[in-house]
Amino acid sequence: MLRLLLRRFAGALVVLALVAVLVFVLTRLASGDPVALLLGDQATAADIAQARIRYGLDKPLTTQFVLWLGELGHGNLGQSIFLQQPVAQALVDRAEPTLFLALFAVAIAALIGVPAGMAAAIWRGSAADQAVSTVAMLGASVPSFWLGLILIQVFAVHLGWFPASGYGDPGTGFGQRLVHLALPAAVLGLLNSALIIRFTRAAMLDILGEDYVRTARAKGLAERTVMLKHVLRNALVPIITVIGLTVALMIGGTVVTETVFNLPGVGNLVVRAVLRRDYPVIQGTLLVIAAIYVLINLLIDLLYTVADPRIRLEGK
Repeated sequence: MLRLLLRRFAGALVVLALVAVLVFVLTRLASGDPVALLLGDQATAADIAQARIRYGLDKPLTTQFVLWLGELGHGNLGQSIFLQQPVAQALVDRAEPTLFLALFAVAIAALIGVPAGMAAAIWRGSAADQAVSTVAMLGASVPSFWLGLILIQVFAVHLGWFPASGYGDPGTGFGQRLVHLALPAAVLGLLNSALIIRFTRAAMLDILGEDYVRTARAKGLAERTVMLKHVLRNALVPIITVIGLTVALMIGGTVVTETVFNLPGVGNLVVRAVLRRDYPVIQGTLLVIAAIYVLINLLIDLLYTVADPRIRLEGK
């Protein structure tokens, strides 16, 4: 078990190192000068040159990369060019909406996806199965911005049940903030439930054909006991995988939804940083998101050992 985790951890470090290189190179390949955007059209060449020296952009790319790695080694993600604050602080300030949006949306996706996938597998080939599969296909193909605009029009404009955008005033309570997250969470939850439905259905169908399921039914066990104890429990590994990956996708992929609903989250921060060519913010944010992906994958590996003891034995 320990050896398995050490291998996973070593692989995670390699992934983060590759991400750091790719993020640094790709941000520098993008057109546009952040200093020129910061100073505006009235800035002279001397002003731009002086600002480039101040932010270390006059140095060779290899030197900039080494300096950035040195800062990362000390736990510093860099200093934002436009926000004039540490990147870590900018992320902390905007983490709450993104984090709660992701968790809220994953809860909705799981509560819809797992039961619907189970129902589709149990009544395979029936009208219910066809209906669930059709809804899953629609959910996988509908653009998030379109669904967001539809929900805003219906539930915010016409019915007035939820706010159309924003995250509330600075003094707004936590309950009211969750109300602001209801529509964007519904958008992400509904769309991502499609993937959970398909994975749950496929995993359940694989287990339903096993001999021990037929044996359990032959013993006269209640169908509910067979489904929950023998089928769902043994199908948990792929279901845990897809739910864990959905969490990671939510955290890293809320850019469009946060833009549509004007949420002051990490996705909105990344969009503004890209438009401004704010290299430190882009680099730091993408590296943190990659680290979250890696951490979630490690947690999924740990959950595997809980869901299936055979995996624990194989890791020894």
